[in-house]
Amino acid sequence: MAGDSTADIKAHRLPEDEVDANFRDVHPPLARSEALIAADRCYFCYDAPCTTACPTGIDIPAFIQQIRSDNLKGSARTILQENIMGGMCARVCPTEVLCEEACVRNTHEDQPVRIGLLQRYATDPIFDQGTQLFSRKPDTGKKIAVVGGGPAGLSCAHRLAMLGNNVTVFNESDKLGGLNEYGIAAYKSVDNFAQREVDYILSIGGTTVKNGLALGTDFTLADLRRDYDAVFLGFGLGGVNELRLENDQIEGVEDAVAYIADLRQASNKAKLPVGRRVVVIGGGMTAIDIAVQSKRLGADEVTIAYRRGQKNMNASSYEQELAQTGGVVIRHWLAPKRLLTDGNRANGLEFEYTTMDDAGKLSATGETCEIAADVIFKAIGQNVAWSTLGDAADILELESNRIRVNEARKTSLDDVWAGGDCIFGGEDLTVSAVQDGKLAAIDIDRQLNNH
Repeated sequence: MAGDSTADIKAHRLPEDEVDANFRDVHPPLARSEALIAADRCYFCYDAPCTTACPTGIDIPAFIQQIRSDNLKGSARTILQENIMGGMCARVCPTEVLCEEACVRNTHEDQPVRIGLLQRYATDPIFDQGTQLFSRKPDTGKKIAVVGGGPAGLSCAHRLAMLGNNVTVFNESDKLGGLNEYGIAAYKSVDNFAQREVDYILSIGGTTVKNGLALGTDFTLADLRRDYDAVFLGFGLGGVNELRLENDQIEGVEDAVAYIADLRQASNKAKLPVGRRVVVIGGGMTAIDIAVQSKRLGADEVTIAYRRGQKNMNASSYEQELAQTGGVVIRHWLAPKRLLTDGNRANGLEFEYTTMDDAGKLSATGETCEIAADVIFKAIGQNVAWSTLGDAADILELESNRIRVNEARKTSLDDVWAGGDCIFGGEDLTVSAVQDGKLAAIDIDRQLNNH
């Protein structure tokens, strides 16, 4: 058995001022002089690979050139007309594997243009001042229901409203924003930015919000198809993958997504209980986020255990480095085998070492080790909770348990579109969800209004 039988979990491991400092903006915004220097490094490529690498197709050289000209409003318009959540994406987008990785300056001898920080420099004043850059077209009289208030749903709602349609957003949570509000590491989005961005998106008009209402509980997909001209589904992933170990529901085994949501909503983060020894199972962004935040709350030992190698982790190399430089230990080639308990709660894990052959097949070696833990966080992915969504699974065409859509994000039903994490082939990125919502809105408007 690993460790003792008494879990060391408590709040106020660090003084409040130290916790507050630990959760300040991880990337402070650029000053004007810094932004101009960064913008001057851009080569303004004609066939810009950075723009091609952006899922929303932002004209990156154009917005950087506008920054150089001190035309911040024009720069923000260039960004937001393609990605209405360009402010949040400037904070959370993995630019190191998208636009900045594609930057022609990204070589062994040079560094890429700081596109993410420049995007934030251009957009932050718009949200700070509430400057509305867009206006609605004349009312079309069409009604569209949007299920889900996350990036996909809000992007779809904004574009539909801008095109003159009337939108109703049905949102299960108390606040709009989805993972931007509840799932992003707190040090990546400070000062209530997620809600300020939501307010800006809604300020164009044409959208009614109904919070606290869930598909499958308060209404069905058939209800929406009856009452609206079109439906967009952006309800994300409501289920959490399990460890599939004996007693994995025991006390001491926690859902990382739920804890991150609590942390995001906490007015005093120092009051959150945190274990002295924390083990995180997973290799994606959620695993990194919960590990780093546990450390910043005062955990002594935080270990991420991942069953494959470093190159197989879904978290980017930048995020992995952020965790490791912050005191998190990442151990590879370890698969959970057995929960260690004191009878009442988990106090550690037995792992089995793994190996991978040339064909990419993972197998166990038979060799084991134990890691003691006061808290074990599951961060091994999420799934669509179809059992809670009423008739949706019965009337939609699915693939690998997610919604099948075409290039315009239309489902197998002629009046239903979908986007975000709930669609097959979707990427677990805010920027990709925004693009899904935008493309769906354009197609919905085209079909309903004969454009």
